[in-house]
Formats: sequence, structure tokens, C-alpha cells
Amino acid sequence: MSPIDRRMFYHVNWRLAGLLAALFAIGVLNLYSASGVRLGEGVQMENYYQKQFIWGAIGFLGMVLFMIFDYRRLHSAAWPLYAVTLLLLLAVPLVGKTVLGARRWIDFGLFNFQPSELAKFTVLLLGARLLSGGSEKLNLKELGSVLALGFLPAILIIKQPDLGTGMLVLLLLGGLVLFRGIQPWLFRTLCVLVPLVMPLFWFVLKDYQKRRILSFLDPATDPLGSGYHILQSEIAVGSGRLFGKGFLGGTQSQLRFLPEKHTDFAVAVFGEEWGFFGMIVLLSLFCGFLYQIAAVARDAKDPYGSYLAAGVFFYFFWQTLINMGMVMGLVPVVGVPLPFISYGGSATIVNFCLVGLVLNVSMRRYLFKQT
Repeated sequence: MSPIDRRMFYHVNWRLAGLLAALFAIGVLNLYSASGVRLGEGVQMENYYQKQFIWGAIGFLGMVLFMIFDYRRLHSAAWPLYAVTLLLLLAVPLVGKTVLGARRWIDFGLFNFQPSELAKFTVLLLGARLLSGGSEKLNLKELGSVLALGFLPAILIIKQPDLGTGMLVLLLLGGLVLFRGIQPWLFRTLCVLVPLVMPLFWFVLKDYQKRRILSFLDPATDPLGSGYHILQSEIAVGSGRLFGKGFLGGTQSQLRFLPEKHTDFAVAVFGEEWGFFGMIVLLSLFCGFLYQIAAVARDAKDPYGSYLAAGVFFYFFWQTLINMGMVMGLVPVVGVPLPFISYGGSATIVNFCLVGLVLNVSMRRYLFKQT
């Protein structure tokens, strides 16, 4: 190993890697519990946790690959990847696989791929490229051109329909815009206009999306329909109390009361079994994880690396905030998974690769002083 290679190895952010390993281990353990269903003759196990472990192993290889090359090469790859993503999103309505009424996946035989997960990654790369090219605050024209690049994939994703992921694409890009900064008069104008325009989106929502919002405001109006998810999730988390019911001891999850317990509501299973203190530990791990990413963005020695790490921060921040808020009834149910805790192959691989990208930036933060 060359001196430069050794120096890069020494500067790996091992705290971030350790927090990733802890979160993924908790996720697999939690999915083991979420895979169990109590029947009259015993407990029947699904294979979600086994598949998640396999996806995690593939994701780990992806993370290593994203660590070993110079991340500055992604600067020139942003536009081609963005074009490929748009083509895949356009192909979903034509050849996509429909699951539970939503057409979001493309069947490649051995696996199903979700192009919307790739869209988060490519919008991050392109946003970092465009916004790292200057230091002045954005004016109206620059802001509009940047946001337009996010609206195009977001609209295609929302039409699948997948409102949660479409929102995340825009929130991720919005976070990068705020990281760059916008002119004060434009910021004040947006603070006034956005709340006025938001109600208009009600008229473009599908009926089931409107029901989810109404159920969020008052779940008791339809306890067996659109309000069922929120009510059962709140019951599961609340019944855990301080110390929880113990591993595999949850009733809401084990007796099939809690829907989507391996995906969107996986953390409700964790809250029921480990209680308030368990949730505090999990939230602390996520806070430490996000802090380490923010530290890499702060310490990066080139603007592009800083924006890449900042984009990854907002990617994980918004998903964690929305999913945990959704599970506790603080935000409407929009189908946003919790990174490393919720089941999902495409999402798990992308999550690991993005952490590898942050570790890449961290490893090379001292090399640019002499180049």
C-alpha cells in the first residue's frame, strides 16, 4: 500500500462506519421480529430479514466501491446519470411491475429495481455539481433552473404514484439550495408565497392521498380504512411504554394488527418491543450518524465534496424525520421508509453507496492540500 493509500485509510471516518453498522444490525434484528406472525400452531416466519441481510451485503460491496475511486470523477458523470434516470422513470409506466396498485419497479428477472431510488442519487449528484460552481447566493433565475431539474423526475415519480419519494427528491434539492444560500429578498418572498400556494396542491392529489391527509388530521373518522395505519402505529408505539414488551413480545406486530410492519412502519415494531428508552437510543444513533455526515461536509477541502456530503445529509435527514413523524402520527402517511431499518433492496443498496460516498470525501480531505 502506497503512502497516500495508507494516509487515506487512516482518515476513514470510522465513527460513521460504526454507526452505519449499528443501525443496519438493529434493522436486521428488528426485521427478524417483524417477519414473525403468531398463529394457532406457533410462529410463522417470513424471510424479510434474510433478504435484507443479502441486500446489505451487496450494499456493503457498493459502499467499498464508492470509497475507492476519486469522487471528483462523479462531477462529469452527473448529467449522463441524470439522463439515464429519466429514461428509466419514463419506462416505468410502459414496462413497470405493479405491486399493491402502484407501478414503481422494473423487473430485471433476478431482481426488481426501483428507478425512483436512483433518482434521489442522481439529483444529489447533479445538484452538487450545479451548486458547487459558485459562492454567491442564488438569484431567481439560478434558483428556478436548479429546481426545474428536480421537478422533472419528481413529477414522474409522483405519477407512479409515489408521493413520498417525489417529495423527498424536492426536499433533498431544497436542502442543497439552502446550503448554498439564496438572496435575502427571494427568501422572504418564498416564505410568503409557498404557504399561499401549498393549498392548491390539494386539487392535484389522488383521492387516496386526500384521505390520508384527512385521516392524519383525525384518524378516528375512518378507523378501519384510511386511518387504520396511523391508529395501529400509535397503539404499537404507545403500548411499548418505557421499556417495551421485549424482543418478539409485541402484540400489534406479531398478531398482524400493524400493517406494513416490515417497510414503512418497521420502527413501530421497534418502539413496541423496546419502548421509550429504546426509541431514544435509536434516535441518538441516527443523530450521531447525521452529525458525522455534517462534519464531513464541513471539513471537505473542495466545494464539490462538501456539497456531496451535504446532499447525503439531507437525504437521510428528511427520510428519518418524515418516517418517524409518520409512525407517531405527527405527519401524514406518505410511504417513506426509515433508512437501514425498513426493508427494501434498492433503498438499502443506495443507502450504503451514499455512505461510501461520504467516506470517500472524508478519506481524501487531506490529499488536496498538495495537489
